[in-house]
Amino acid sequence: MPAPYSSDLRQRVLADCDRGMSTPEVARKYTVSPAWVRRLKQRRRQTGETAPRPQRHGPVPLSQTHGEQIRQAVAARPDATLAELHQKLGLAVALSTLWAAVAALGLRLKKKSLAPPSKTAPT
Repeated sequence: MPAPYSSDLRQRVLADCDRGMSTPEVARKYTVSPAWVRRLKQRRRQTGETAPRPQRHGPVPLSQTHGEQIRQAVAARPDATLAELHQKLGLAVALSTLWAAVAALGLRLKKKSLAPPSKTAPT
């Protein structure tokens, strides 16, 4: 994601708008979109703010919110499959989300073999 526009650019854009330049002219002059200029003017009018807002980056990873709980469950049963771990924890997340958390914590789980046992393997 690109960095927010600088406060200096924002002040220059607003100064030109205040001097009477139209939104499309200001947008062309500073190589920004007319929609951004309109939103900047609207935000200053409504709240008085012109500084960039803090970036939001989505939800907190499961490894941070339930990391200790996952570690304890894996330590208690290190041979459990991902599905068994999911059931034991009772979290309302997809298996892929749980797997990402397990990987982020550096833990390993048992892998379930989908193939039948080899007929040539000694018994």
